[in-house]
Amino acid sequence: MKIFIYDTTLRDGSQSEHISFSVEDKLHVAGRLDEAGFHYIEGGWPGSNPKDLLFFQRARRQQWKRARIAAFGSTRHAKNKVQKDPNVQALLDAHTPTVTIFGKTWDLHVRKALGISLEENLQLISETVAYLKDSGKEVIYDAEHFFDGWKARPDYALKTLRAAEVAGADFVVLCDTNGGSLPDEIKAGVLVARQAVTCNLGIHTHNDSDTATANSIVAVESGCRMIQGTVNGLGERCGNANLCSVIPILELKLNRHCIGKEKVRELTTLSRYVAEVGNIYVPSNLPFVGTSAFAHKGGIHVSAVLKHTSTYEHLQPESVGNRRRVLISDMSGKSNVVYKAKELSWETKLAPEQLNAVIQELKQKEYEGFQYEGAEASFQLLVEDLVGKAPKFFTLEGWQVLIDKNRNGKLRSQASIKLKVGNEVEHVIAEGNGPVNALNRALKKSLSPFFPSIERIHLNDYKVRVIDTHRGTAAKVRVLIESTDGQSRWNTIGVSENVLEASWQALVDGIRFYLGQQQDRSSPRLRPAQDRK
Repeated sequence: MKIFIYDTTLRDGSQSEHISFSVEDKLHVAGRLDEAGFHYIEGGWPGSNPKDLLFFQRARRQQWKRARIAAFGSTRHAKNKVQKDPNVQALLDAHTPTVTIFGKTWDLHVRKALGISLEENLQLISETVAYLKDSGKEVIYDAEHFFDGWKARPDYALKTLRAAEVAGADFVVLCDTNGGSLPDEIKAGVLVARQAVTCNLGIHTHNDSDTATANSIVAVESGCRMIQGTVNGLGERCGNANLCSVIPILELKLNRHCIGKEKVRELTTLSRYVAEVGNIYVPSNLPFVGTSAFAHKGGIHVSAVLKHTSTYEHLQPESVGNRRRVLISDMSGKSNVVYKAKELSWETKLAPEQLNAVIQELKQKEYEGFQYEGAEASFQLLVEDLVGKAPKFFTLEGWQVLIDKNRNGKLRSQASIKLKVGNEVEHVIAEGNGPVNALNRALKKSLSPFFPSIERIHLNDYKVRVIDTHRGTAAKVRVLIESTDGQSRWNTIGVSENVLEASWQALVDGIRFYLGQQQDRSSPRLRPAQDRK
């Protein structure tokens, strides 16, 4: 039996704190969801804001490969005739093949929120569904707060479902709107709903009890044919069911067809794309698609995984588009370092004495405050330096940072760097909106005449962590920098009692790593003699 995937990232997901999709963002995300094989894409609520209205206008002109675009709204207002209700009319004006409306299921909401009788609420549901069906729409009815309503007054909750079905709803979706239900409650509620109606059922869960994914799976096993959710579990409060977890469980563990196993391989890329567009980071510990989902740190774990991956992995990371990672830390054994050497494609295997030297240096560095599990680029440079394989792109002669504040309160940061590339000495000065920014700009300015490609490098993220807080302002700090050239990303680290020195270490590692990845590793572009200082 096919399970339909209904994505509400662009509506319910956009209600997440810190998320604000532009119209262009929504169109780009919708395109990726369509390519991923999702069956329904809920674009927004056209009656609530101009941005969603514009999205639907633009979406009408776009060719969709597989997905049906859905407009979202509510049943008519109690004071309006359905033909005159502006929100209902906005659903029709969106010109989508599918409309999704929600209505009240919990008698508490009917009496307290709407302030109408229970019978009047049934009329709102049936009249709105029937009107939209008569207008030629596929209608999905979301039974808001179904599980709370069913627990409070089961007879009335089931009446609301029947009202939607009799009026012609194509799907009736059972919503755990407050996110408080547990899997056994979801199962019981779905089984009761199956006895009450014969139309297709769906499930819409929230994650306030950290059970949204489990609840969605239980609902499918109990008879639901549609799952509503979001990419990365975005959504109001604690979020919605995470489709990046739901889909691989259905396809790879339960053999329930939804988007197909080939499309499941694209989930990690989709997860990170949506996060990028939303300008948020995917939690590293997200199941299936997080960067830590298949990461191994303990030496015993790594040794076992090298022998057979299923010893510490429940499925192959490639099946969801992810990859296996071996982390380097003071818990590492030889297996970790050997794995990283193979992963990083070093030209020669590490000799036993080199391997021991790497492990000892690693433990010493971690004692000093370095942590390499989040800075693999710096770890690669550490090993290459120890075994004499790291190219010498430049030599620092010295740097200086000045910060001054004028009487108007304006701050100015200026960095001066002197370094040597080959036999040439470069001395530059650059300003920035802060000392680290000035240092970074001066470093790139001094090197770009010799290595023009470093102009592509930009900092994606900059984090500072105080290590030994008991020392107050004399404490060591750890700086972690994520860099990108627009194609790939890499993380580097620095540690010092001086935040600028720690930043310098991470900045330099970022550039050294990038240059080391270029084909021409050892040939800086030397300038004509008349242009040299």
